[in-house]
Amino acid sequence: MTAPPRAAPESVAGWGRVPVRPGRVARPERLLLPPGEGIVLPRGLGRAYGDAAVPAREDTLVLATPRADRILDWDPVSGRLTAEAGLSFAEILRLFLPRGWFPPVTPGTKFVTLGGCVASDVHGKNHHRDGSFGGFVERLGLLTANGREIVCGPDLDRDLFLATIGGMGLTGLITEVTLRLRPVETGWIAMETEAVANLERMVEALAASREAWPYTVGWIDCLAAGPALGRGVLMRGRHATRAEVPTGDPRARRALRVPGDAPEWLLSPGAMRAFNGLYYWMKAGRRGGTDGPHRSVVSYESFFYPLDMITDWNRLYGRRGFLQFQCVVPREAGLAAMRELLERIARAGAASFLAVIKDCGPAGPAPLSFPMEGVTLGLDLPHRGPATVELVHALNAVVIAAGGRIYLAKDAVTRPEDFARMMPRLPEWRAVRDHWDPAHRFRSAQSVRLHLTGEPPPARGS
Repeated sequence: MTAPPRAAPESVAGWGRVPVRPGRVARPERLLLPPGEGIVLPRGLGRAYGDAAVPAREDTLVLATPRADRILDWDPVSGRLTAEAGLSFAEILRLFLPRGWFPPVTPGTKFVTLGGCVASDVHGKNHHRDGSFGGFVERLGLLTANGREIVCGPDLDRDLFLATIGGMGLTGLITEVTLRLRPVETGWIAMETEAVANLERMVEALAASREAWPYTVGWIDCLAAGPALGRGVLMRGRHATRAEVPTGDPRARRALRVPGDAPEWLLSPGAMRAFNGLYYWMKAGRRGGTDGPHRSVVSYESFFYPLDMITDWNRLYGRRGFLQFQCVVPREAGLAAMRELLERIARAGAASFLAVIKDCGPAGPAPLSFPMEGVTLGLDLPHRGPATVELVHALNAVVIAAGGRIYLAKDAVTRPEDFARMMPRLPEWRAVRDHWDPAHRFRSAQSVRLHLTGEPPPARGS
């Protein structure tokens, strides 16, 4: 089999910029595995926050997939799309939204690839209604560790298919994805925005919106304390009809650019508390407050991808970067666990510009998929060294006690024993992965840290 193009040494990091590791990066137009037994790490557009797409060793071949982005088949009647794994959501939206089609599930950025969405089993604001991305995937093309080409799906090599959904690229190189897009009339979103006084009311409001609204999300002031703990802004949305919207499609907004790493003072607890308070006041005073929800029609970009409007926004956290923490806890434990998490974060003065809370529906069938029925909280933690790492471990302890789990696409520091406690189906996933990749050729810094993969076997003859 033909080898990928020559790889060049580079420093590689996730979106949080912690950690940074050396690797050999190739950007082929066709996704192929080199002969031999060298370590391989698939990587999309690098939007996983932690070390999921960071090499564990400098001799790792990092196969960046975004140039392998051809559309292979399209059915305009059913919305069935087959494309190479490097195709991004940004391109899907550019090509198919004007034709009336939208991704069935989308994370908070459009700068992700199909392969990355499968590997992370991404979820969005509609998980309570539609589940995660893997539920809309019909077929996957994979190259396994020995170079064998496999086609798998819900009814074909199902165990491999489910181990790949949410498997963080550790079961094989995803080369092709077949999925179903969602029909929509417009690129606009009919939205309600409402200020919410505290965490209890936020959780209640999310639950009350579950049946009527396909998309829900809350933004929380994670530094508020006392009676205001968990105060925030609830946003509910649905795809608008032609009769509800202005003439024409939404105009693409020109993105702002962060010119350099932000200064340390911008990340001080005082500065963040002031920003969060101002944001909440603006929403409470001008968008509903005691007068009820504010109704509007906004572009899909404003609703789904607000941070994409700020190029290199991760530089706002300075040169030391940040750790993202995202967890989900079962519904019955949700309020108490969320309160404890927010209290710990507020006491530490460690959180950033707001936090995100969402409602999740039932868990999917994939053994390493993140969402479960309950409540999910995600936030950024400016990286201040060992103190921030210890805070994540303390937050993880709360999640474990509540019967929840953390999201691998966001994680950079969780301990292997803690992750094993969160994932009761981990042995099931290991058995499938070991069958298809017994030497653990597919490997990342995250997989080694969590003991999902190990060091390579000794060289033959040694």
